Amino acid sequence: MRREGYEFAVSRPTVILKEIDGKTYEPIERLMLDIEEAYIGTVMEGLGRRRGEMVNMGNTLGGHVRLEFEVPSGGLIGYRSEFLTATRGTGIMNYTFSSYQPYKGEISSRTKGALISMETGEAILFSLHHIQERGVLFVSPGEKIYEGMVIGEHSRANDLVVNASKKKHLTNFRSSTAEDALVFTQPRKMSLEEAIAFLADDELLEITPQTIRLRKKYLSELDRKRLAKKVGFFSPGTGL
Repeated sequence: MRREGYEFAVSRPTVILKEIDGKTYEPIERLMLDIEEAYIGTVMEGLGRRRGEMVNMGNTLGGHVRLEFEVPSGGLIGYRSEFLTATRGTGIMNYTFSSYQPYKGEISSRTKGALISMETGEAILFSLHHIQERGVLFVSPGEKIYEGMVIGEHSRANDLVVNASKKKHLTNFRSSTAEDALVFTQPRKMSLEEAIAFLADDELLEITPQTIRLRKKYLSELDRKRLAKKVGFFSPGTGL
């Protein structure tokens, strides 16, 4: 597909639910982990947020332990990267389909909002220097951006629309120490799996031969506000 130059967009993955005797059932995975003892608490906490239930703990051997969980399939979306981070890259995980069980409830996809570009153009260092105080950026100075593109992760739960193409106004006044150097933190570059796991329900992942980009389904801020009014729920970043 890369050789042929295909480009496409994907939404957040969803699991297939079943209705059995009038009740909703969801697929459950049998998850097996081999980790060091020091990371047991961190791993159990992370899987607890994903509605995982431990069914077995093996004997400790050489400072390592085997844990077995039953976790909803939706809870494992994007978990591999979180697991490797929690175990400092030393953990081993495998999972296989177990059965359909009664629906365990919603699993929060992410706790933070997005930084959304309000302009189409080029990311400017001056603007990114100030925007990075609001969260973690995904783009570097000089990259092409467009309206509705997700350029970072907000440090708070709501979405925030920002102008990353704003240039510094030139004046006749100069600092006695010349221009202060602008400090720019290296942006986060996500893999395909990490980007898919980051997606919210109102976002898409654009996949091209050269790069991957996150965007809102509705690029215009006005369209996003209209949608929030139409469906009657709070939409992060719109103030509604």
